[in-house]
Amino acid sequence: MDKLIPFTINDLAKVTNHRSGEIKFGEKMIIIPKGVDQIDFLKESEAKYVLLGIPEDIGVRANYGRPGAASAWESAIKSIANIQHNRFAKGSQIIVLGQMNVSEEMREVENLDFNDIDDRSKLSQLVEKIDKEVSHIIFNIVKAGKTPIIIGGGHNNAYGNIKGSALAKGKPVNAINFDAHSDFRILEGRHSGNGFSYAYEEGFLKKYFIFGLHENYTSKSVLDIIKKLEDRVRYNTYDSVNIRKEKEFYKEMIYALDFVKSDPFGIEIDLDAIPNIASSAMTISGFSIEELRQFVSFFGEHKNATYLHICEGAPDLDQSPNNHLIGKLIGYLITDFIKANNEII
Repeated sequence: MDKLIPFTINDLAKVTNHRSGEIKFGEKMIIIPKGVDQIDFLKESEAKYVLLGIPEDIGVRANYGRPGAASAWESAIKSIANIQHNRFAKGSQIIVLGQMNVSEEMREVENLDFNDIDDRSKLSQLVEKIDKEVSHIIFNIVKAGKTPIIIGGGHNNAYGNIKGSALAKGKPVNAINFDAHSDFRILEGRHSGNGFSYAYEEGFLKKYFIFGLHENYTSKSVLDIIKKLEDRVRYNTYDSVNIRKEKEFYKEMIYALDFVKSDPFGIEIDLDAIPNIASSAMTISGFSIEELRQFVSFFGEHKNATYLHICEGAPDLDQSPNNHLIGKLIGYLITDFIKANNEII
């Protein structure tokens, strides 16, 4: 895992606010000691969850989105380190692996213009480069018997999560995606809008459910493609659940789980589905944070839940003095997942 920047004891100390009479996650989370083989450590550790940051927004740029998602990891780890370690959730259940080293790639995209055909090709090539590293790291985590928790970054990284999990499991995996968009667009070069379609086309993704599509932002061509693949790709829309009330949220979660639960499945969370959360494709209408938390808890409870990916949050795009709240939200989602999942043997 050459492209990994390991998280150190010093890194953890810098983001943990110690307070007398309290124990924070940052005092209990596990760091892989320097000089120790990372894969052997993962295999031998009793901790079940492995935290990985992917601080990039190259896939977002390649999809003509607003950059900023690269900042979510730094915001999130500060919040996670300061969650209370108590009877409800324990920091000792988490190994903080570190973050992917994408600094070189991020420098390369600074002056690239999506509207230039050559630059667009370069952006896609850089996304492919990151794909390889993500899939390699996720493969090693899952193969070691652990559950990755990935903080993006753009939704392009769904591809690497799916591929790495499928290779580790030795068979295609399923995915449930809480998202305003399908990210199942045409194979036109890699970007944040086609991670699932590439994973499907290449045989790593078996079944795919999109939860809460926004009808106003899903093209006819994508809907037509999904209709043809109904046995393996399904969806519901936010509008049908929360606006027209044709469907009921909890029953839709049961329906989606029934569709994906027969095989290992990834839980994909795109924060642009939540109103007023700074992201590349920010929305003013969508599911509530409480509904998202219920969703993560519901799917995390199943034994085949293989990973959790939280992406597209962009604290750098939030001009308010409360831009730390995206990191806090990510912290809530991670603990909701762990609380639901850690009783499963």
